Amino acid sequence: MTSRVNHFKTAPALAKAMSDFSNTVANTALEKSLKHLIDIRASQLNHCAFCLDMHVKQAKIDGERELRLHHVSIWRESPLFSAREKVAFALTEALTRIGEHGVDEALYAELREHFSENEISELTFKIAVINTWNRLMILSQMVPGSLDSAYGLDRADLR
Repeated sequence: MTSRVNHFKTAPALAKAMSDFSNTVANTALEKSLKHLIDIRASQLNHCAFCLDMHVKQAKIDGERELRLHHVSIWRESPLFSAREKVAFALTEALTRIGEHGVDEALYAELREHFSENEISELTFKIAVINTWNRLMILSQMVPGSLDSAYGLDRADLR
């Protein structure tokens, strides 16, 4: 198999801009645990093995409970997530798999119950960023775990 495009080498200015934007979004006021959950759920939906691997490890390093990590794919049925987290999962799914009618009024009303307008914007940018990273990594076929030592993810002790 031939190697795929490496966006960081072929378009370094764009890759740096994306990384800078991603870092800005990572530093918003939303809870770090919620940001990890969004990254994990979007990566599951997009079938991005590289990003899923990375974000599960980051979440574990930051103290996320392993059982919750296993329950992300069944978040609707799981008692391990708060109502706020479940609404964030629902928005992640709605914006990752945009349907013909976008985000419906019922979901938006539920968002407004749990998040401020600023937080809704931050959630939306977070979801947009992970979806963009998923698409970049899927095209390049980055190998899960291949950058663990560079990003300090080997500390997660997941094999």
